[in-house]
Formats: sequence, C-alpha cells, structure tokens
Amino acid sequence: MATARLRVFPHPDDEPVEDFHTPSVPIRLSDLYPLLAQAFRDNYVWLRDFENDEILVSGDLYEVVRAFSNMRPSA
Repeated sequence: MATARLRVFPHPDDEPVEDFHTPSVPIRLSDLYPLLAQAFRDNYVWLRDFENDEILVSGDLYEVVRAFSNMRPSA
C-alpha cells in the first residue's frame, strides 16, 4: 500500500498572505451553533484546536451571554 506524502510549497512573494486571526467570513449564529453543539457533544478533536481563538460578537449578544453566565440554577 502506498503512503501519502505531504508536499509543502512556499508562498510566492507577490501574493498577499491572509491573516487567519482576522475575522473575514460572516456567518449567522443560527447556522453555526448547531454545528458547534454537535462537535462539542461528540467530542470532535478539531474543535479543541480552536479553544483559545477569540471571536467578535455584537454588544447585545455579549451582554446576554454575560448575564446568562452569572445566573445560578435554582435548587
């Protein structure tokens, strides 16, 4: 059986290199959260690769998430 070989090609100097830490793709939260929930529930390894990444959210969503995180479940 043949093994796959990884070939690495350098970036040409004349092409701009994308900054992967800059948000550049808009996505609706309603499209994203079911996928993230499934990945979290099924313990997909790739999700852990992004654990330390930061995301930008709207101010109102931030306030709702912050208030929700401070709520304590009733006994």
